[in-house]
Amino acid sequence: MDEDILQAMGPFMESMATEEFQQSYMAMEAEKDKDDQESHLKYAKLFRDMMNPLMRSFATDPKMVAAAAQTDATIIHVPTSHDGSFDVPVEVYTPKTLAGKTGNPAYIYAHGGGAVASNATDSKPWMDIIAVEVGVVVFNVDYRLAPETKCPNNVKDFYESIKYIKKNAVSLGVDPDRIAIGGDSGGGYICLGSMVMMAQNDETDLIKVALPGIPMVDDYSFGSPECMTVEERQDYRGQRKVWKMIAADWEAQKNDPLLFPGKASEDILEKFPPTVIREVEFDVFLTEATRLAGRLRRAGRLLDFYIIPGIPHGGAMMDVKGARVAHEALKTVLREYLL
Repeated sequence: MDEDILQAMGPFMESMATEEFQQSYMAMEAEKDKDDQESHLKYAKLFRDMMNPLMRSFATDPKMVAAAAQTDATIIHVPTSHDGSFDVPVEVYTPKTLAGKTGNPAYIYAHGGGAVASNATDSKPWMDIIAVEVGVVVFNVDYRLAPETKCPNNVKDFYESIKYIKKNAVSLGVDPDRIAIGGDSGGGYICLGSMVMMAQNDETDLIKVALPGIPMVDDYSFGSPECMTVEERQDYRGQRKVWKMIAADWEAQKNDPLLFPGKASEDILEKFPPTVIREVEFDVFLTEATRLAGRLRRAGRLLDFYIIPGIPHGGAMMDVKGARVAHEALKTVLREYLL
């Protein structure tokens, strides 16, 4: 792992050494192998209490503060009925340079957090930078989280938001033919699940390109730890817990591509939108993402699959060389296909 990554992780590593963090960590460890809703709710709270403050700490970075000052932030609400009557909040970040203009390119994003923690606002600092430096309108979807909301309703929140933005593109100042979707980690899974829904419904033309990053893909974590990389082996119990939290009915859904997009049939993959899968060298989902990339290449739907060297899962959030390379790569892809 790059030396600057280890250095950047210093403050986080120091926080991990506190008694409070250690107590939370041990409490999470005690819940990992349990499979009931009470345990899922407890684990989610512990996960959110640990992750959310960390995510919000990045908002003070001077570059992100500067980018925020160059965007106009608004919010729209997407009406849905697939899990009760619920309006999905979607935060919209428009570069001031695009204010009042029409026909703008759009990037619809699903935040990370394992589909269990975090929210759209937590990822705003990175999306502000994307909006300003690429010149796109970012739609940051605040989809509902597990375990309170189960698959496929979490995926449907994002899918319905895509359809709403496409349908209302003109009034939103967006070019309906220049829409990309993406997401990171748990948001990468939400993005992939939406791609499955589009393929199932023959709606691939809703978007121009899909950019899932460091995505949760399938049930690889339920395999033998001896076959995993060091990072995958360190994380597999927690990842098993996350998938059980997301599933509405494990036995009924364990082969459902809306839960595990990596299990999509060849017929479904052939209907995927053009796809770029973004990965990092020390990711906990690298093997499953690599396998999906291979299947998409055979199906003729993979535009590119790249791996940023030297950084771990979540490393792109840090102000280090590898993270800067990751951001430049994403911006390059967006410019190539949207501008």
